[in-house]
Amino acid sequence: MLSTALTPHLFPLHKTGKFFHHRHRHHRHEVYPFRADVVRSSSSLQETKKPPPVSSDERRELLTSWESIALPPVKAAKRVVLVRHGQSTWNAEGRIQGSSDFSVLTLKGESQAETSRQMLLDDSFDVCFSSPLIRSKRTAEIIWGSRTEEIITESNLREIDLYSFQGLLKNEGKAKYGAAYRQWQIDAPNFNIDGHYPVRELWERARSCWTKILTHESRSILVVAHNAVNQALVATAMGLGTEYFRILLQSNCGVSVLDFTPKPEGGTPDICLNRLNQTPSSPVAAGSSGGRKASMRIILVSHGTSQNDGESGIPLSGDSPMNMLGVIQDSTRFQPLQSGWLRGYKDEITRALWDQSGVAWKSLLDELSKGSDPQNVVVAVAHPALHIAMMGHCLNLTKEWLGSFHLDAGSISVVDFPDSPSGRGVIRCINYTAHLGRWSIPITRSTLDDEDF
Repeated sequence: MLSTALTPHLFPLHKTGKFFHHRHRHHRHEVYPFRADVVRSSSSLQETKKPPPVSSDERRELLTSWESIALPPVKAAKRVVLVRHGQSTWNAEGRIQGSSDFSVLTLKGESQAETSRQMLLDDSFDVCFSSPLIRSKRTAEIIWGSRTEEIITESNLREIDLYSFQGLLKNEGKAKYGAAYRQWQIDAPNFNIDGHYPVRELWERARSCWTKILTHESRSILVVAHNAVNQALVATAMGLGTEYFRILLQSNCGVSVLDFTPKPEGGTPDICLNRLNQTPSSPVAAGSSGGRKASMRIILVSHGTSQNDGESGIPLSGDSPMNMLGVIQDSTRFQPLQSGWLRGYKDEITRALWDQSGVAWKSLLDELSKGSDPQNVVVAVAHPALHIAMMGHCLNLTKEWLGSFHLDAGSISVVDFPDSPSGRGVIRCINYTAHLGRWSIPITRSTLDDEDF
């Protein structure tokens, strides 16, 4: 259970509990304070071994290893919507699918796909790319509905190739392969089977997919594929390596959105993850994260519109009470922020935001570690910019990635900790907005174990 106490001390470097956002406007130096409040439950933390610290140089080397591989330039802005297939028969059985093609959608999977179709009904897609595997093709057909354009199947969108693992129940894989199965669970990027490194191969395939997708003349693109390959598509678009496998969750029929904006000088476009894993289920429903049960969670709630937002010209800034729009977030009047809106801020502003958000993120982890209840949930309510920066810290990124994420006012983002607050956070969803009437879904249902593939 969550306590009802608000503790507005998320930013201890400022006695006021506010982060002061500086911006030059009309040649005047103005200061806009952002407040953050925390609602927390009691929690317990079992002693676990902390991973060795990563130096700044090592972090930059990891992050630039994939970023240095350029994506093709785009002539006009493109939006790519990724959807994972609905629940399959082998999902339901707990059988390892990989790129095998023997499973089909269950009735639940067909219903999930229909829910996604309704969620995306108002989107004007120019083209649909699909994995050739039956479970994905059927999901694409349901979502594509009465559209007359042909669905393009792309072999490289198939699920991760797991070779001898494919077709085994999980307990069979553990019994038959022992150490190899354990490595697949705890060190997937270095997992080797039958002379192959499946996750590394998958990352290579994902990069080739982006070449085909981004060079297509269409500007609004639907891609229907699978859990692991969709993770790889998100990660490789943003320049993240194989160490991010199982960190960016993709649930059955989860929807993720990437925006690609051309740069004036050409070259690799600016890329923004507009949302991650908006699903036919509630973002706070119980379930697993990356195949592991998660009982500890941080929920980031971006605050609503305040009374002076329309006056200052700064998105969601100021310390005024929320107006009625902020309280109810009337979707008929709400104007979402532009994708990648943090990219336009000056370096001294983003540096201050990054430093302060690091303190904030540590405070949230400290809150998550307190108490005796193993079902830990910490809810933080703050400005979208702070939440974007804190997710950057969670992902072990640098401030240069701030413009690569997007949050709207009133949105919800969820980070799970299947190990402990000292372990890696798994991003369950980013910028969930169904409750605001945008990308809304008509029903919610439990999708336990929906991350299995």
